Amino acid sequence: MITRSPFEADERKNPHGVNAKKMYDKPEAMVTHITLAPGENMRKHATPVDVIFYVLEGKGTVLIGDETKEVTKDTLIESPKDIVHCWYNTSGEKLRFLVIKTPKPTKKSTFFE
Repeated sequence: MITRSPFEADERKNPHGVNAKKMYDKPEAMVTHITLAPGENMRKHATPVDVIFYVLEGKGTVLIGDETKEVTKDTLIESPKDIVHCWYNTSGEKLRFLVIKTPKPTKKSTFFE
């Protein structure tokens, strides 16, 4: 059995400059744990694969295409491939969520706005 905790994983550099920890990395999928401090946000970008987000803690605003929505703990959000998406922590508490990419991107073709 393999177990992993985001609280024990090493933070990895990323183009967003936020706290990101790789939790799972196989050809079939990739899972990253993201923590956004109050006021932090990610850069608008699109990925070449479908993305699923799952909110673990806190409240934030997610942008998918031209739609924005405030979401809270225990919410799953789908983002189709090639659609611009972004996260904003507009609350006064930390926001933690999982980013699940399936399949794992095989090339660097993420597009940043």
